[in-house]
Amino acid sequence: MAWLGGFVPAPMATGYLERSRGAAGALIGLLLTGLTCKLAGIHAPLLIPPMGASAVLLFAVPASPLAQPWAVVGGNTLAALIGVTCARLIPDPMLAAPVAAALAITAMFPLRCLHPPAGAVALTTVLGGPAVAAAGYQFVLTPVALNSALMLLSAIAFNNATRHPYPHRAKPPGHRTADRKPTERLGIHREDLDQVLLEYDQVLDISRDELENLYQQAELRAYRRRFGEVLCADIMSRDVLAVQYATPLHEAWHLLRRHDIRALPVIDKARRVVGLVSDTDFMASAELDHFDGIAARFRRLLQRPRDMFASQPEAVGQIMPRGTRTVAETMPIAELVPLMADAGLRHVAVVNAERRLSGIISQADLVAALYRGAASGRNVPGTKLASGASSSE
Repeated sequence: MAWLGGFVPAPMATGYLERSRGAAGALIGLLLTGLTCKLAGIHAPLLIPPMGASAVLLFAVPASPLAQPWAVVGGNTLAALIGVTCARLIPDPMLAAPVAAALAITAMFPLRCLHPPAGAVALTTVLGGPAVAAAGYQFVLTPVALNSALMLLSAIAFNNATRHPYPHRAKPPGHRTADRKPTERLGIHREDLDQVLLEYDQVLDISRDELENLYQQAELRAYRRRFGEVLCADIMSRDVLAVQYATPLHEAWHLLRRHDIRALPVIDKARRVVGLVSDTDFMASAELDHFDGIAARFRRLLQRPRDMFASQPEAVGQIMPRGTRTVAETMPIAELVPLMADAGLRHVAVVNAERRLSGIISQADLVAALYRGAASGRNVPGTKLASGASSSE
């Protein structure tokens, strides 16, 4: 009985919404492909059966390496080309068909276009009957290549419209030095994954980037379980100085100097965060990369320009970075680690449920909280840490 139990599939982790999304995508993609071929006056079959299998990959598992654009178009077209050739050179279809499928798989590996439905394309090309045989190599272009291209265009539009980035792109390095990113210096490295996958020596229907992302998410959950659900609200500084978009630069700079802090949230009249300005932004605006006349250049930045048409910035809103990231009070501090370690954020504004400013967290606050959690060895979920670090670093 235990042996028979191995044939029972495990429950799929996808929800009903995701399943419905995949089915709707396949319906739309196949329908548009067939209608387009009909309007184009294609005399060959409007849709070849393997397109249904391609639709499963393109819309149900678009992140799969087997569903990427070159795999779809290259794999199907290559298989059709091999199938026509085998049909012409091998008189017996029962021999030509398996040979075509085997050669297609053999060719797809080095050409990096492995696509499971392409095996069915090879069989269809050999066993498709007199109409396919009469079409010859024209069958490779229409309908195989045309079907594949139209399905691909449909998948690009549909997946991105439903917030499933497609094609899947490898993660950019993101770190401009020879060192690894801070969160990658401990634990599993990319080289470890590469070596394990090489030793595993089997095709996996998941990219290395997706596998790495899953591992990182699992590691994050394990961290949260180990140190407890310490939230941003537990470690943030609450007595926060803030400025508005129109606050003059010299006033903001004096606040930074007088209170020995490094950043100021920028808020609107409803205390909703619109940005974050730091001492680094002042330095960048003063163009301190040029070492001649540094003091004079910085004084000039903080003075009101006498000429009303001067291009010199006057207010905080003119020098603050765009797209400032905020976090919720209820976010676990473990999720701050990638933001501050890898993305390089030195401060992050914390907002409440109404999106209004409630605090600020610095790198020093996060380091102190992580150190205290590790030193205390607390493993009980729900453990709270008191804020013990200032936002001055």
